[in-house]
Amino acid sequence: MRLTTKGRYAVTAMLDLALHENQGPISLADISRRQAISLSYLEQLFAKLRKSSLVSSVRGPGGGYKLQRNSAAIFIAQIIDAVNESVDTTKCRGAGDCQGGEICLTHYLWSDLSEQIHHFLEGISLADLVARNEIRQIADEQDRKQLIVSENGHDVDGGDLEELRVSASTH
Repeated sequence: MRLTTKGRYAVTAMLDLALHENQGPISLADISRRQAISLSYLEQLFAKLRKSSLVSSVRGPGGGYKLQRNSAAIFIAQIIDAVNESVDTTKCRGAGDCQGGEICLTHYLWSDLSEQIHHFLEGISLADLVARNEIRQIADEQDRKQLIVSENGHDVDGGDLEELRVSASTH
């Protein structure tokens, strides 16, 4: 299966946004720190997510991003589609030129699997993930680590994520 970091990071960032939606607009810098995703990469992803009406931006002091609609109405497949990502299990990326320019025996099997995976992701909303206990526990731990770093007066930018991990793990 081919789901690149673009799709994974987009889902991770949107889940982070959903987990913190009660805090008002969330800055990409905060998501970057918590999820160890570069700020410039998040900016590119959020431009696509905004174009697909999944998020909206709030300008000015205290600005950031928020979900465009309720987390129960945003599905994982929509996020992946928004960043032009595909869930593809074929060797040929769906082109049908798998075996020396021709279709291989198992092309339709892998193509059907890709469709099943996409259909599966169409049935999972951000709210479904937010409701999972283990995801909440991970988010709480990430928030605790970010709070410790903030209280110690360390301002960590997207390029200094290793320092953040080391600093947070020593407390």
